[in-house]
Amino acid sequence: MENLLGEFLGTMFLIILGDGVVANVVLNKTKGNDSGWIVITTGWAMAVMVGVFVSISAGAPQADINPAVTIGKWIILGEYGAAQAVMTMLIQTAGAFVGGVIVFLAYFDHWGETPDPGAKLAVFSTGPAIRSTTWNFVTETVGTMVLLIGVGAIFTGATAGSPAAGLGPYLVGSLVWGIGLSLGGPTGYAINPARDLGPRIAHQILPIPGKGDSDWGYGWIPVVAPLVGGVLGALVWNLVF
Repeated sequence: MENLLGEFLGTMFLIILGDGVVANVVLNKTKGNDSGWIVITTGWAMAVMVGVFVSISAGAPQADINPAVTIGKWIILGEYGAAQAVMTMLIQTAGAFVGGVIVFLAYFDHWGETPDPGAKLAVFSTGPAIRSTTWNFVTETVGTMVLLIGVGAIFTGATAGSPAAGLGPYLVGSLVWGIGLSLGGPTGYAINPARDLGPRIAHQILPIPGKGDSDWGYGWIPVVAPLVGGVLGALVWNLVF
């Protein structure tokens, strides 16, 4: 139970800070309006760092906060049983949903001040710069593979009390920062099914003024592609490193 609570809270904080920085940049009349991609990627890096710390502190020492990581550990590395893996992925998505609701409340006055429905959706979920099913899928798969292999490299040889273990959350945040800066341009780098699906559901059901469509026609890509990337990344790590 503590493991699930840690995954729930860690993913919730990931979204509060991650979707929160997007809201600050894209919604009208905020202090950070139009401050750009560097602010968004930096905010997401900090969101991952804090999410990992919260997850560990709340009883989930593995701190996946990402179904793509969990599915790789389950199918390839055998660190989860099937029921435990599925429940973990569901609770991560639930945490992401609640995080999206909290961002909605935190920026309550700014939705009505923002006429662009695309900007409102961008707070909650990712979208492609150029819509192409095949290549958007490839981009998300590659980004998630880099995440899985990078996380594996960070923690290789790490033991309790070692520098790598102690710096783990900071290093994983830096890795996600790098992925955002280098690979985030085509699709907005979901690289985490819960990060996209939970808040997209929140967007669908919340009473956001002038919100428009939740773009479910694209919404399966940032869910399925990261799951594929998670399995492939764990497979490459297991075979090569």
